[in-house]
Amino acid sequence: MQSLPSQATTRPVGMLRVVLLVAAFASFLLSVSLYFIVEDTSAGIFVGIWVPSILSLGALLLAGERRPL
Repeated sequence: MQSLPSQATTRPVGMLRVVLLVAAFASFLLSVSLYFIVEDTSAGIFVGIWVPSILSLGALLLAGERRPL
């Protein structure tokens, strides 16, 4: 019989997901503002590359976690 994960183990995982999504969204907003508002296209593109990197890091860190069906 498989036991459900306790709240102590799911809470840090949920917090990690939120932090990674907020970081990726903040990076996206910063990238758009640099590219269009400040008109520093190089910096905007550089910061824009952070978004998939942050999301990939999240996928790597959460790969071992199992979610109940």
